[in-house]
Amino acid sequence: MTIKKQIKTYQGYGNLEVKASFPTDSITIIHGASGIGKTTFLKTLAGLIKPEEGNINVHGEIWFDHLLRINWSPQQRKTGFVFQDYALFPNMTVLQHLKFATKNRGLIQRLLNLGQLEGLTGHKPHQLSGGQQQRLAILRAIAVQPKVLLMDEPFSALDQDMRKSLILNLQQLLNEFKCTCLIVTHNPKELENIANHSLLIR
Repeated sequence: MTIKKQIKTYQGYGNLEVKASFPTDSITIIHGASGIGKTTFLKTLAGLIKPEEGNINVHGEIWFDHLLRINWSPQQRKTGFVFQDYALFPNMTVLQHLKFATKNRGLIQRLLNLGQLEGLTGHKPHQLSGGQQQRLAILRAIAVQPKVLLMDEPFSALDQDMRKSLILNLQQLLNEFKCTCLIVTHNPKELENIANHSLLIR
């Protein structure tokens, strides 16, 4: 894939240019300086932002090609996305969030156990701590069993023990679902044990 997108930076406007390939069923760390365009890059892959130039090919399908005028919608791309601000629905409970993503009751229970949210199924986002909200956002994204999972600083609100436990369990699920995962992080070292690749955006 190759993309070019003008972005706003602390110094004014700059260009985000990324040329990379990500092996299927792999976990890639995305890192780089603050404000360099890491979040923009994920949103471009998800179809939330349109690049000026480039092409995105996933599993033999063309998601975006500016020359061919192809630009799949986010719904067509069906990526899982964990946003920095969680993007939870304020009027939906923990259980309703997961039921919205999947009808598989066994998977829902497994995710609740993984995120240690079993006792909070009736709680709405405002009743959860920041760490619990972040875990719910991760679980909801995984529940759709996406072929591509995009995660933007997904572990920032978690304490060290919860972070380690969730990362290890997450790796198992991603392998099971044959999911290609891209994780933006300010701390690449915490993911070294599970990541297959890394991409530095300059």
